Amino acid sequence: MIEGGISVIFVEDDESLRAGTVQALQLEGFAVAAFPAATAALCEINADFDGVVISDVRLPVLDGIEFFARIRQIDPDIPMIFTTAHGDVSMAVNSMKEGAADFFTKPYAIERLARSVRQAADRRKLLLENRRLRSQLEGSTRAGWMGSSAVASRTERIVREVAQTDADLLVSGAPGTGKSHVARLVHDLSPRRNRPFVVLDPGVFANEEANVLVYGRDPSVALSRSGIIERASGGTLVIEAVENIPARDRPRLVSLVDHRNFIALGADRPRNVDIRIIGTTTARRAEDDDVPARDRGLEDRLSGITVTLPRLVERRDDIPGLFRMFVAEFERSLERSAAELTEIEWHHLVSHDWPGNLRELRTFAQNFVLGLTRLAQPAAQGAKGASLHALVANFERTLLEDAMRRTGGSVAEVQRNLHIPRKTLYDKLAKYGLQARNFRS
Repeated sequence: MIEGGISVIFVEDDESLRAGTVQALQLEGFAVAAFPAATAALCEINADFDGVVISDVRLPVLDGIEFFARIRQIDPDIPMIFTTAHGDVSMAVNSMKEGAADFFTKPYAIERLARSVRQAADRRKLLLENRRLRSQLEGSTRAGWMGSSAVASRTERIVREVAQTDADLLVSGAPGTGKSHVARLVHDLSPRRNRPFVVLDPGVFANEEANVLVYGRDPSVALSRSGIIERASGGTLVIEAVENIPARDRPRLVSLVDHRNFIALGADRPRNVDIRIIGTTTARRAEDDDVPARDRGLEDRLSGITVTLPRLVERRDDIPGLFRMFVAEFERSLERSAAELTEIEWHHLVSHDWPGNLRELRTFAQNFVLGLTRLAQPAAQGAKGASLHALVANFERTLLEDAMRRTGGSVAEVQRNLHIPRKTLYDKLAKYGLQARNFRS
């Protein structure tokens, strides 16, 4: 940001026109940085730029239209004002349709240009303030699941401090402790929050075209396309479950971490990429240390900063509050009110060890709102009770039936809602004779 007044980046290759316009704009009270070419001006612009860009349409090397496209990649809401000769008016009008703030035909009146700059700067200031407030709100909301115990507060403090750096990190924890959630929170609280957030799931490497999906295809090759890594440019790339990345695919990712470049299919040279990398990994058990099964080069490179998430059983004081938060979430999404907790449900809530951690607690809250948790409660005293196996089977079948009914038989949606592997879901549907077509309207 330029010190003093409204920041203006002015790009004009005509030296005398550039000098005269800069002086006039400074007399209007603007803080002006002038450039003869767009390539140099781009280095001064980031997503937090709070001023206005003024640029000629006709420029050497990188013309104003391409300059505008590059700015929109940084932040589509940065205001851009074009100056143009009569012959380029149609180009400027088209740019207005694409989101440019204004355009002026040379020669232009400085008073009118200054008025347009002030209006654009006011809109930019309001937008950035709204982003800041929204980011604070989202950060607060996302951090709510961490709880208020000493363990949770310490973890949240670490996450917020780490988010302000641009260093790579590794988020470690048992299944269901919220690793993906923390990765998103770090991004949302970071300076990259308005840039892409892209997740690389290890399952993509099972695809025959994995290299194209991940690294893309170079424009020199027919049917060029951008890959997952390129789409994360300027933002955050999350490599989930790094321990499950196949050994054959690890060296290229290690190279990406080390050098911040990659080679697309068909390219003859590496392409640089500006990304922050966050890896997630399931906490290793002690016995795993004795198994030299795989190269840990990728994990080691990302573990310079490691955020280890606690198991739910390590912060029992948070369970009631987290349960209430999840219940409120499902009451809103399902548009129904939950019944009062029974003594048995409360006892389960505070005494259960929750091996599935937050994921299991959230599923329990969903089932509670749906009234399904009562299905597994013991029969009345004196009645012949069902076996534990029968109770669990009855609960599971009812849960699956309800999920299939609510999604209209969409197996993919049920899989996402219940956080269950696809094969496991199909096996359970077959076990209970549940067929997707029977739930479609």
